[in-house]
Amino acid sequence: MRTSSLRLLLSLMLAITAPAFCATHTYTMIDLGVPAGDGFAVPRAINVSAQITGAAGPVDGEYSDVFVYGSGTFTNLGTLGGNSGIGNGINASGQVAGYSTNASGAYRAFISNGDSLIDIGDLGGGSAVAYALNDGGQVVGSSVTEDGSNHPFLYSNGQMIDLGTLGSPEGGEWWNSAEGINNSGAVTGYGYTSSGGLSGFTWSNGVMTALPNLGEEWTEAYAINNNGQVTGISANKKGDSHAFIANPDGKIKDLGAIGGKYAVSWGFGINDSGVVVGRVETDDGAYEAFVYNGKKMQNLNSLVKADPGWTLIEARSVNNAGQIVCTGENTQGNLHAFLLTPAQ
Repeated sequence: MRTSSLRLLLSLMLAITAPAFCATHTYTMIDLGVPAGDGFAVPRAINVSAQITGAAGPVDGEYSDVFVYGSGTFTNLGTLGGNSGIGNGINASGQVAGYSTNASGAYRAFISNGDSLIDIGDLGGGSAVAYALNDGGQVVGSSVTEDGSNHPFLYSNGQMIDLGTLGSPEGGEWWNSAEGINNSGAVTGYGYTSSGGLSGFTWSNGVMTALPNLGEEWTEAYAINNNGQVTGISANKKGDSHAFIANPDGKIKDLGAIGGKYAVSWGFGINDSGVVVGRVETDDGAYEAFVYNGKKMQNLNSLVKADPGWTLIEARSVNNAGQIVCTGENTQGNLHAFLLTPAQ
């Protein structure tokens, strides 16, 4: 499974088309700060009520706790007994799913029950991580199986279901994961094929289907909306890796990138209007948060009145009101959670 270092934790943290916001929006921005004193807060998801979850801890990254933010207040949900935890998804009821280390140092997937974290088990290999949940409390992620492979799972009605793979070779070096789920129980994620290529997939009613790609067999899918649209990252025929929207009819759109000819973009979140948010790595190696509103990709730093000491480096999630949660970094390298709301 993935290591518990802060750097890797943050990096991991790092057609039929629904009507989209085609006009350019500006945003009001709120620095949510950190739960207590000096430290970091990295947001991962926002729900319809603007409740936010993610990970927070001290500046030195010695540990991280799961947090929920709402109505101006941070609530610390802690961990499953270890020193590392993160909330990756939050549904309309305020339930959180994510993963944490336990007292033995193993990674475990959880769902919250009030202010408590509940371990939801694994596929037989002793560890699991969760990345998203829907309003019905169904959770998706990746777990180690009895033979040491990593398989995507769906946790539903108290049971963890192995979703299988697209033909992935067996063994722990092949990472297969479910990353997103919508309210109909349709799942998206990515994994390896029998040829060793990396492909996005959707899964519904027991059937896993490979997603189209932008030209090369290298795709990771991260989120799916209630219309079945998926976003992630894929390589095109020129070798460029760009964010995309894949539609249920099999069509896929390259969203491009900003920040130079060789810039790379990731789509991490998509709402029901087809608004996509994510991150770009520019030609000079800088990270910038972006929004795609159905017309073009835009740098979120150009759409807010930001403190010049802060840069929005990643947008992770967008709700149906168009509110976006971002990670911001200041000139001292500190990380804060930011909430962006479309200006009226």
